[in-house]
Amino acid sequence: MYFNLTKEQKMIQKEVHHFAKKEIAPQAEELEKTGKYPYETMAKMAELGLMGIPFPEAYGGMGSDWVSMHLCIEEISRADITLGALLDVTTSVVGQELLEFGTEEQKQKWLVPIARGHEIGAFGLTEPDAGSDAGALITEAVSKGDEWVLNGTKQFITNIGLENASVLLVAARLEGGDIATFIVPKETPGFKLGTKYEKMAWRGSATHEVILKDCTIPKENLLGDPKHGFSQHLAVLETGRISIAAVAVGAAQACLDESLRYAMGRKQFGKSIFEFQSIQFKLVDMAVAIELARNEYLKAAWLKDHGKKHTFEATCAKLYASEMAEKVASDAVQIHGGYGYMEDSPVSRIYKSVKLLQIVEGTSEVQRLIISRHLRGKKEI
Repeated sequence: MYFNLTKEQKMIQKEVHHFAKKEIAPQAEELEKTGKYPYETMAKMAELGLMGIPFPEAYGGMGSDWVSMHLCIEEISRADITLGALLDVTTSVVGQELLEFGTEEQKQKWLVPIARGHEIGAFGLTEPDAGSDAGALITEAVSKGDEWVLNGTKQFITNIGLENASVLLVAARLEGGDIATFIVPKETPGFKLGTKYEKMAWRGSATHEVILKDCTIPKENLLGDPKHGFSQHLAVLETGRISIAAVAVGAAQACLDESLRYAMGRKQFGKSIFEFQSIQFKLVDMAVAIELARNEYLKAAWLKDHGKKHTFEATCAKLYASEMAEKVASDAVQIHGGYGYMEDSPVSRIYKSVKLLQIVEGTSEVQRLIISRHLRGKKEI
């Protein structure tokens, strides 16, 4: 197996690292405290082409690969977890579903502005009674002449509350019971933003309820096969899980960076606390766990780039990295002691933020179910 990054991948990683350190990290604490949305930063990310890294140039992208995209997500998340998650939704999920299943006309109309970062996409699957059991959704789509009429409620929708969010991909049930996917522009009559959720963290990320009441869209806004809309969602969620693993690795790396800096400078009993074996071992365990998680998400992204099956690897990456990040963030707070518990501490912010990574794009429990089914179907392990 070849582990070296290509010249292009290294270049993207380096450029995004410098951009995130200069433009994102200095304002991350303020955005979390105020809940202000980082429109200026998103515009700068768009200028660099970060929303379109894996998409063909013909559709406004950079023409690169998914390894590069996830290296980008890791570096952005190292500075601010919410912006890394924004890339997960708009690029890895919405953009990818448009690319994989859209018509040429749909790609030109909807994917191009998303790939260029001029607009942001959102993903409408979760409902009040359909969370982990996503197949239980009840939002309905009825065909009427040259239109579709949608009715239902979606919740916990990331990005849709942003001013530059233009489109929501909606999973809805057809009259025959199949689940189809629809492209629903935000300005469509009958489309309404409901509750703005107040979260314990991720305040710089827009999360809303969406209410569809006689929401009428053209017939051509059906995305992909009407009988396989749910499987389309599941396919792109595999990539979303790789992305969340990259987000988790970036957040954990930030915790390690801060903890190393603090341990070297903090003196107790006449020497830096880094000299104490108990602290050294915590830092070592953090570094090892991060390295393992990074290798797993890169493997999953590499398999995707090469057209190979990656369900198992993507699921393992998401499960391990999300739970690893919580442990690493907890240890980082412990190393910082009382300072780590203060609101203005970077590790305090990250500690509150990483818990959500075990929930979004499929809970840890769902990931274990997927892996158990994989194990049951394997003849050899």
